[in-house]
Amino acid sequence: MSQTDTELRLERRYDAPADRVFEAWTNPEVLRRWWAAGPDWECPQAEVDLRVGGRYRLAMRNPEGETHVVVGEYTAISAPDHLAYTWAWEGGDAAETLVSVDFRPDGDGTTVVLTHTGFPDERAREMHAHGWTGCLDNLGARVLKP
Repeated sequence: MSQTDTELRLERRYDAPADRVFEAWTNPEVLRRWWAAGPDWECPQAEVDLRVGGRYRLAMRNPEGETHVVVGEYTAISAPDHLAYTWAWEGGDAAETLVSVDFRPDGDGTTVVLTHTGFPDERAREMHAHGWTGCLDNLGARVLKP
């Protein structure tokens, strides 16, 4: 299996300054507004202990009422430029993966570069690509509207 089979990289530009975009990823109140895999999903719970070694717990619920919870630990924090953390589905049997998010000033906005690595196979990567795309869409539609 090649590195590209187990690595996901997405970029998205938002019409907001980096500090505002970074806050959207780290403030539990703001996370509850957008962190969900689809436009009709919701985030009923967001807990954040924003420090290296601190933990987070994020829940998303689909329209059928199924809740999916991800947990992890922050491994790097450099506001408002960079955030990195471990990622594991609560109650899941999949291995822990790693997420790195860079917030790059881009004119009057910010480009978010998300890299998620360590997937066991291409199928897992593609499922996460779908979920992350929904989350990034929600961030733009629900929080960082132009």
